Amino acid sequence: MTGPHTGFDRRVLAALEASPSRIPVIPGGCGTGRTSLLHRLRDRIGRGAAQYIDVERCATTPERFLQSVVASSPFPWQAGERTPATARDAFGAVLSFFDTARAPGGAPCTFLLDEVLELRTFESFPGLRHVLRDLLEALAGSPNRFVLTTRYLARAHRLLRDATSRFEVVHQPPLSAADITDLLAPAFNGYEQTPTDDRDYLMRVMAALTDGRVAYVRAIADMMAHMGRGADPISALTALLAPGAALERWCRFCYELRLHRARGYGALKAILDILAEDEPLTLTEISLRLHRTPGSTKDYLSWLEDVDLVVSRQKRYSFVDPLLRVWVRLHCRPTPPAEEDVAREVQRHALARVPPHEPASTPALAFAGAGAPLEATPEERKSWGIIEID
Repeated sequence: MTGPHTGFDRRVLAALEASPSRIPVIPGGCGTGRTSLLHRLRDRIGRGAAQYIDVERCATTPERFLQSVVASSPFPWQAGERTPATARDAFGAVLSFFDTARAPGGAPCTFLLDEVLELRTFESFPGLRHVLRDLLEALAGSPNRFVLTTRYLARAHRLLRDATSRFEVVHQPPLSAADITDLLAPAFNGYEQTPTDDRDYLMRVMAALTDGRVAYVRAIADMMAHMGRGADPISALTALLAPGAALERWCRFCYELRLHRARGYGALKAILDILAEDEPLTLTEISLRLHRTPGSTKDYLSWLEDVDLVVSRQKRYSFVDPLLRVWVRLHCRPTPPAEEDVAREVQRHALARVPPHEPASTPALAFAGAGAPLEATPEERKSWGIIEID
């Protein structure tokens, strides 16, 4: 059965099945589907031959991490009766387990390490100053297979700069309009009867609004189903970015998580506020608005780039995630935004990204569960965000 990113899944599997196997490293922003990919791979390979490990959730101390990994593994641990005496010994035992574990019949097994860079937290323990470097060296020499993911693109590239050729950075592409069609097809009411032009345009709207991020696409689709008759992606996104709504909470989580992984928390927030007002901007333009020297501003920007909150193209800086920029404009202020503020900012976001279209019949599709036919009244058509944008 085909579906979104089917071709990408095959590419990752091909790297694992090569001789010798390669180690895919998959970086990507929040909501891009990295975890879903690892779960699909585990199901495809077989749960008896592959182990998924959410490193971010269980990387507490090296001793407890070892205990968690071994206790949840389908693979036996030969050294299970020995208790490591130190944090260094425990981490060494983890590396040994990754190297020596075997699938049934003695075949190589596969470890799927989600948010692998979180192992860096172990570097605060005695004897563990180069955890990630030691990890890469151990994985590179192992007969087992590995897939690594991280939300930090810049850090992954820097870490792998001197790694062996066995590691392969594989960028997961954003969902295209065709991918979104495959992803959401089961949810459409009257999908096969919908005019192709209208259906394709809706998918292009979804791709443009969300930057092709799986989490955003699913959230908008679910909200359209909940809103029912006359719902469209722009109206759904407006509802999702209201204070306390699903995407508002998601963006807040991603914003705070990345900032807390960086240095210079307050100054970084100020720069994001500046870029939310106007982007792209040069270093000089940002430093003038920040009232700091270009040198210190450059440091701040490098810390933002390190956690992939901003990106520099032709020496001009902008947000990596355009929808997060909308969230900053709305919610990084002294008081929560009013309903009309949210609607205005989402309309502004849509105007900058959604392509124009003259629909063949109706620009919005009803989703299963909404109980709505594809026809709508003139009053409902006036309320559609897509019509207002056009």
